[in-house]
Amino acid sequence: MRTMGLDVGTKTVGVAISDELGWTAQGLKTLKINEEKNDLGFGELESIIKEYEVGKIVVGLPKNMNGSIGPRGEACMHFSRELEKLSGLPVIMWDERLTTMAAERVLLEADVSRSKRKKVIDKMAAMMILQGYLDSQI
Repeated sequence: MRTMGLDVGTKTVGVAISDELGWTAQGLKTLKINEEKNDLGFGELESIIKEYEVGKIVVGLPKNMNGSIGPRGEACMHFSRELEKLSGLPVIMWDERLTTMAAERVLLEADVSRSKRKKVIDKMAAMMILQGYLDSQI
């Protein structure tokens, strides 16, 4: 059973997938979404769930540094509840504080250009969210 990790933003959703043993996370893709129009990419996520035989989903929860949940966190929780209803799979919220910053730092250290960073940052953040979850399960 694979686990899917998601980094949910207002315009994109980074998608990562685990190996079958649940040890490692690999970035898969970045989906374009439109939160204002309620186009949240669920159709494409359902296809990924079927193709990779996903059994569990981990969604990054962007908490404030003091641990409270702000508007972005509320939006991610709403996204998670809707995805859980549609997919019938368990959806786990995972504290994602600083994952996007960590992904940005890794890409900067690798000397990846700004335009290329923009294309992969969400996918990489999803991978870091998922890997953090997988590591906690060992």
